[in-house]
Amino acid sequence: MRAYLIVAALLVVIFGSIGGYLFNKFQTLANTDFSPPPTLVTATISRLETWPLTLEAVGTVRAARGVNLAAETSGEIIDISVTSGDQVTAGQLLLTLNDSVEQASKKRQQANLVLARQLYERDASLIKQKSIPQSQYDRSKANLDAAIATLAETEARLDNKRIVAPFAGTVGIIAVKTGDYIQSGTAITTLQDLDDLEVDFSVPARNFPQLRLGLAISVITAATQEVFPATLIAIDAAVDQATRNLALRARIDKSEGLLPGMFARLIIDLEQPRQLVTIPETAVTFSLQGNTVYVIEETEGGLSVTPRVVETGPVRDGRIAIVSGLATGDRVVSVGQNKLYRGASVVLQDNPPEFSQ
Repeated sequence: MRAYLIVAALLVVIFGSIGGYLFNKFQTLANTDFSPPPTLVTATISRLETWPLTLEAVGTVRAARGVNLAAETSGEIIDISVTSGDQVTAGQLLLTLNDSVEQASKKRQQANLVLARQLYERDASLIKQKSIPQSQYDRSKANLDAAIATLAETEARLDNKRIVAPFAGTVGIIAVKTGDYIQSGTAITTLQDLDDLEVDFSVPARNFPQLRLGLAISVITAATQEVFPATLIAIDAAVDQATRNLALRARIDKSEGLLPGMFARLIIDLEQPRQLVTIPETAVTFSLQGNTVYVIEETEGGLSVTPRVVETGPVRDGRIAIVSGLATGDRVVSVGQNKLYRGASVVLQDNPPEFSQ
């Protein structure tokens, strides 16, 4: 019996020791902070700035004077006087078609005209003397008029055998070659005045009250991102019924480096400054809810972040306007958002100059 008591006492001591150990262990674990360490971020303060009110659009560059040159009559090409890319002057000969038939007709009709004029002049003298009937004089006059008209018609056909530049400009790619027989309407080439370029674009009709001729426009090409100054010169007199957009046209002040047909982005200065809350572009991230910024807030344990969905506006010089969702003076994360979540702890590093504004 005594042996059983000793064994029981030993078991109590052993299990008590184990229990005490486990209790202390679990107590230690319970008091341990398993939260991740704070994330190092760069912060910026939203500020109120006065920005010009702008309107953005997309458009296509066009030449104020640009044509597709085509044949007005059929015939064989006997001479091409220019090459693709040439600079030409107004009236310069570009292409000649075979006109031998028309030249022969012209010589015959010139001879007929000389005879018709002589007969008319003779009959005009005789009619004054009342030596011929009026009907003979009338026939002479009609024959003269017909001869003049026939010769003029032939000379017009001869003119159509020669294609000349209607204005000074740059010749495009020539689509034909010497010896080709072409039909009326065959495309020959294009002619563009590259010194006078415009851009056609459209904006929603609701913006019409803000528009007026003379507004300054920045034209930005998709190819080079170069900015070309332009001026609004035309506002359409009606709204497109299909798109509810209003067509506009701007003249580009300096067109060197542009070509007709280029796609461009336009920023229209509406000359109506307004105050906007702005932050660096890098402070805005995209989430499933939309454009989001992480607002830094002070808590008992330090600093933490709260994601906030915002409505963004125009972008200018690396900063973006916040239309709604943010107030002046809010502190937001500008670098380091990729590891953040709601309630995440953060610590701030010294802000570089470009993010401290």
